[in-house]
Amino acid sequence: MDWNPLNWFQKANPAQEQISREAGSVVSSDQAFSYVQAFNKLEAVNRGVNMIVNGCVSLDYDIKDKTLEGVVINTRQKTLDKLLNYRPNPYQSIQAFRAALFTDYLLEGNFFIYWDGTFMYHLPAAMVQIEPDEKTFINKYTYNNTTIFSPDEIIHVQDTSGTSIYRGTSRLQAADRSIKILYKMQNFQDQFFENGAIPGIVLETENTLSQLAKDKTIEKWRSQYSPKNGAKKPLILDSGLKLKTIFEANFKDMDFDVSIARHDEKILSVLGVPPLLLNGGNNANISPNLRLFYLETIMPIVRNYVSAIERFFGYDIDAITSNVTALQPDLKEIAAYHATLVNGGIISPNEARTELRYEPKTGHDNLRIPANIAGSAADPSQGGKPPSEGNN
Repeated sequence: MDWNPLNWFQKANPAQEQISREAGSVVSSDQAFSYVQAFNKLEAVNRGVNMIVNGCVSLDYDIKDKTLEGVVINTRQKTLDKLLNYRPNPYQSIQAFRAALFTDYLLEGNFFIYWDGTFMYHLPAAMVQIEPDEKTFINKYTYNNTTIFSPDEIIHVQDTSGTSIYRGTSRLQAADRSIKILYKMQNFQDQFFENGAIPGIVLETENTLSQLAKDKTIEKWRSQYSPKNGAKKPLILDSGLKLKTIFEANFKDMDFDVSIARHDEKILSVLGVPPLLLNGGNNANISPNLRLFYLETIMPIVRNYVSAIERFFGYDIDAITSNVTALQPDLKEIAAYHATLVNGGIISPNEARTELRYEPKTGHDNLRIPANIAGSAADPSQGGKPPSEGNN
C-alpha cells in the first residue's frame, strides 16, 4: 500500500487516549522550588549543578544538511547556526541562554524553549504546564496559567522519569533524603549558636528553690555565661548548686564533618559528578574521572538537547567536542580507526571525512586499494615472480 499522510495519522497510537486520561488534564511541576532552595543553600548541590551546567554550556554545535522535514521548515542552516552558537534572541548571550536551560534541566528535570519564528526564548520550567492530547501527544503548553503556546512553538527537553512520559524528573529527587538531612544539620547548628545553648549541663542543688529563684538563676546563667558573649565570666554557685555534665560534646562534634561529607558524596553521585573531582587527587585519577564525567554525564544531556533541536528544525546537528581536553584520547582513537578503514580500502577518504564532520574534498571519493608484496591488489594478474633474463 502506498504511503500517504492520511493513513499515517490514522495509525496513530491507539492507546493515546487512555494515556492522556491517566496523565490528567494538566501535567505541572511539583518539585522545582524545593531544589532551587537546595541549589541556593547547600554547597554540594550548588557546586555539582554548576559543574554540569558549565560543562554543557561550553559546547558549540555543528549544523549539517537537513535529514528530515522537521516541525518548522523555513529555517536556513546559517540562521540555525547563529541561533545555537551566537545569538538565540536579541536580549541574551548564548552562554546565559544555555545556562538557564541546563540549570532548569537539573533542578526541574525539564526545560522549555519558545520559538517565535525568528528567535528562541527560555521559559522557566517550573511555570510551564502541559496539556496532553487524546489523539496526538500534546495539545498545548501553558505558562503560569495565562499564556498559551501550541506544540509547534515549544522545544521541550526532559530528563528521565519513572512516572510520566510528559515531564522529566529532577535527578536530585533521588538524593531528597540526603538533602533533607543536610537541612536539619544546618538548622541544628544555626539554632545551637543562635540560642547560646550549652549542651549537657545541669545545675544540681540539695535545696528546694522557689519558681522565682529558679527563673532568676536561669536568667543569670543565660546573661553571664553564654557562648554568644564569650562564656568567660565566672559564676559563683551558691545555695548548694553544683555543676554536672550529662552529655559530652564539643564544637568538632557539632560540625558533623563526617556525616556531611558522606551526604555530599551521595548528592554528587546522583547528579553524575565524581566526588574525586571536588576532593582533589593526583593526575592519575583525576583524568579518568574527568573523562567519565563528560562521557556519562555531560554528553548524554547534550545529546538529549541535540535530539530535540534536530526533531524541531530537521537538520543534522552534533556537538563540537574537539576543544574538550577530557575527550581528546577518544578523538585520537576515532581518528586512528577511520585512518585504518581508509588505508584498508574499506571506505573512501570522503566517507571518513563525512563521519568526522569535515567537508568532502574533490578527488577523494575513490577507495584506496592497498598494494601487497606479491603485486598490485588492483589487478591480481600482475606481479608475481619477475621474469628471468633468459626468457627475455
